[in-house]
Amino acid sequence: MIDVVEQINARRRQVGTRVLEAGEARTTTISQIYQADLEDVWDACTNAERIPRWFLPISGELRLDGRYELEGNASGTIQRCDPPRSFSATWEYGGEVSWIEVRLTPEDDHRTRFELEHISHVDDDRWAQFGPGAAGVGWDLGLIGLALHIESGEAVDPEQVMAWSASDEGRRFITLSSERWRDASIAAGEDPAAANAAGDRTTAFYTEAPDDANAT
Repeated sequence: MIDVVEQINARRRQVGTRVLEAGEARTTTISQIYQADLEDVWDACTNAERIPRWFLPISGELRLDGRYELEGNASGTIQRCDPPRSFSATWEYGGEVSWIEVRLTPEDDHRTRFELEHISHVDDDRWAQFGPGAAGVGWDLGLIGLALHIESGEAVDPEQVMAWSASDEGRRFITLSSERWRDASIAAGEDPAAANAAGDRTTAFYTEAPDDANAT
């Protein structure tokens, strides 16, 4: 179903900071080149009928200042839209508000670079515990469906992707993703020992079986 090494190597991961009105925020950015033209990738990311074919059912108004809700996941408000190049929105989940920016750049007539930047205020303790992998691994997993959908043109069952993520191959993907986010953190100036420890905790968090999580 998924070539683990190919998907891991196809993506670029960056860690950084941005200054917002509320203060400094941390950023995790993931990008990948898809074999599709700009309009097709834009449609896959913004068409309410197509998003469920690779991610989750979505409701609301997908327009400037409109509210959206991903079933069982995040909701938010679309703050900026520049079709077919970019959009930004709040990402409201678990009682916290962060932001996402999606940017599309044509590499040529048949290839498009997809880039997603997640911007969030993360306190120092949580960052020390998990680093960028907490959000980064989640996006690595969440964007598997988009890669498969763009490549095949077919709908991707989110439940199958979820089941795959719990398999040996899925755990290998998570481990490699966590390692790459650790490397991106070190490249951004994080202490290597701290980044390694945070990466190990992130890997354990995503690969821990439910029975293990409930064990005492």
